[in-house]
Amino acid sequence: MLEKELILNIPVTSDTKERIIKIIKGVIQNKSPQITIFCANPHSLVIARHDKEFGSALNGADILLPDGAGIVIASELLGGSIKEKIPGPDLFLELTRQLNNPEYNYFFLGSVPKTLKRIKQRLTEEFPFINCVGSYSPPFIPITEEENRKLIQLINKSKPDVLWVGMTAPKQEKWIWQNRSKLKVPVVAAIGAAFDFFAGTKRRAPGWLRKNNLEWLYRFIHEPARLWKRNLISTPLFLTLALFGKMLYWSNKNKVSKKQ
Repeated sequence: MLEKELILNIPVTSDTKERIIKIIKGVIQNKSPQITIFCANPHSLVIARHDKEFGSALNGADILLPDGAGIVIASELLGGSIKEKIPGPDLFLELTRQLNNPEYNYFFLGSVPKTLKRIKQRLTEEFPFINCVGSYSPPFIPITEEENRKLIQLINKSKPDVLWVGMTAPKQEKWIWQNRSKLKVPVVAAIGAAFDFFAGTKRRAPGWLRKNNLEWLYRFIHEPARLWKRNLISTPLFLTLALFGKMLYWSNKNKVSKKQ
C-alpha cells in the first residue's frame, strides 16, 4: 500500500515516484485491480472544498500525486513527509519510458485532434514499442448519455492498459469518477497539461525553473488570463488554510498537554 497524508482533509500520496511507478506497473502487468490516478495542486484542493463531487473523486483516488510546489510547502508546514512534487507530465514520461514494450497499450482521451495527432507522432518516434490503440477528442459541451456509452465501448474495445485523460480539472476527474466502474482498464490517469507538453503545443518551463519550484511562475507568465485566479487567489488561500490548520493542531495539542 502507498503511504498518504492529509492535506486540507484530502489524502495526498506521500510515497516516492519510484515506488508509485512500481505499483502502477504491477497493476498493469496483473491487469487488475483497477486504479485511478489524479493530480493534487493548491488550486484543485481549494476547489474541492466547495465542489463535493470533485472532492469525492480526489478522496477516492488510489494515487493522488503531489503535483505542485505548494503541496510540498503545505506538507512541510503540517509536519508531513512529502519531500518532492510529482507532476503528471513527469509521471507520464517516466512510466512511458519503463513501459516501452510491444505488450503495452495506451488510449488518449481529451484535448483537440491536432494535439492527439502530435502525441501519437511523438510516441511513435520516441517510444516506438508502445501501442497507441486509440484516441478521442470529446466535445467541449457536455456529452450525452448515448455519446458517453459509445465512448466507453470504444475504450473498452481498444483494450488499453492505461487510459490517459487530459480534459482539465475538475472535468477529467469527475468523468473518471462517474465512469470508473464501466471502464475495463487497469490504470486510468488524469494528467491534464501533460497532453500539451508532450505534443509540444505548449512549452514547459526549463529544467532549472522546475528544479527550483518555479514552474508555476513560468506558466503564469505565458498564460496569465487562464492562470491568474489559480496563482493569485487559490494558492495564497491554500497556504493560509494549511498554516491555519498547523496553528490549530498545535493549539489543540497544547490544550491536551495542559490537561494531563
